[in-house]
Amino acid sequence: MARKKFSKFKGETRTSFMFPLLHQDVVKAVCERIESTWFCENDEDEKCHNEYITHVMGKFRCTNRAYSTHGWGSKKVAILIRGYAENGYNAEVFNQRCKSCDLLGTLTLDERSYVDRVAYRIQKWAGVRMEQRYYASKGGMPHKREFCEGCKREVCR
Repeated sequence: MARKKFSKFKGETRTSFMFPLLHQDVVKAVCERIESTWFCENDEDEKCHNEYITHVMGKFRCTNRAYSTHGWGSKKVAILIRGYAENGYNAEVFNQRCKSCDLLGTLTLDERSYVDRVAYRIQKWAGVRMEQRYYASKGGMPHKREFCEGCKREVCR
């Protein structure tokens, strides 16, 4: 069975999202090197041991009726990965705003990029020897800081 590539938050407009339903995919990605991991549903900074800022890919659609067909893709969707005791983690993915009307978009997350980035970071924190990854820029439109909720929270590279 082919795995779907995207997770949607239909009609939801928030400044950030967490994806606990992707935890089993993260577990599968790390299971050969880490015995167990768990997902922390609370985004409590005071209990986390590590934080790492990176980005994933996604698509956004404007929720404004006047721009309802307006959408955009982004290869720079901010994500804050937090590490907790005993290989616990969570990952907060930040929304973007429509450049035409400044309303929050509806996020469709690229699951592969999310699972890849989260699994890599959990393994690094667990002390697994990992080859450092290099992600070459693939061009595209420049990142617009004024429309990025991650930039507003200072958690965007």
